[in-house]
This record gives sequence, C-alpha cells and structure tokens, in this order.
Amino acid sequence: MTPYILSFMLTTTFFLLGGIHIFWALGGQWGFDSSLPTNEEGARVLNPGKTETVIVGTVLLVFGIVYLAKSGLIDFNQYEYILKYVRWVIPAVFILRAIGEFKYVGFFKKVKQTRFGRADTKLFSPLCLTIGLAGLIIQLS
Repeated sequence: MTPYILSFMLTTTFFLLGGIHIFWALGGQWGFDSSLPTNEEGARVLNPGKTETVIVGTVLLVFGIVYLAKSGLIDFNQYEYILKYVRWVIPAVFILRAIGEFKYVGFFKKVKQTRFGRADTKLFSPLCLTIGLAGLIIQLS
C-alpha cells in the first residue's frame, strides 16, 4: 500500500474518531457506554467531561489534518519540519495505547470482562495498533 493511500485512510479514520468524540461532547450517546474503562463492579475509572472530550476530538481531527497533508491533498509544506516529528509521535502514542497500562486498557489489561474490556480487546486496541503501524509504515517509506 502506498503512503498516499495509508495517509488518506488515517485521515478518514481520525476524522471519524474526532467526529465521534465531538458527537459525545454534544450529548450523543451512541457507543458511549462501552467507550470508557470500568472496574469489575462497573464503576468508571475514567470520567472525562465535555471539555476533555472536545479536546480529544479536536486533537484527533488535527491528526487527520496531519495525514491529509502527508497525502498531498492539502499543502502544509511550510510546516514540514514540524510535521515530520509529529508523524513519529502519533504512531508512538497509538502503539503505546494498544499496549496499554496493564490494568484496564490495552492488549495486556487484567480487567477484561467488562463491557469496555471486551470492546477494547475486539476493537479499540487492534484499531490503535493498526493506526500506529500504518503511521510507522508512512514514516519509513
């Protein structure tokens, strides 16, 4: 797969993920219940507010713009000296997210039988690993 196609795929993924976070910040509920880690009793171990959710959504949208620039569909050549480092940071963040913090999040989590734990195993961690690997492939090509 060419870096152009991977960049466009990451752009699409980040725009979608950013949009979902903004949707949640505006009160949307679709997918929200399984999006945050909980302990074995079902209590959330993370409880972000609207501001934090908007920040995460905005950062994801910016990541999408970073890869849109890499695809060549928009021109940010004047910022290339910054973007080349950012395109190393993004995959690192997502690979670390896929690995997790060893209790509630990531491939090596201990708490697996919650709604989030199952969604994280089947969807969130594999998606994060895929994003991270795609970013690395883009950087190394």
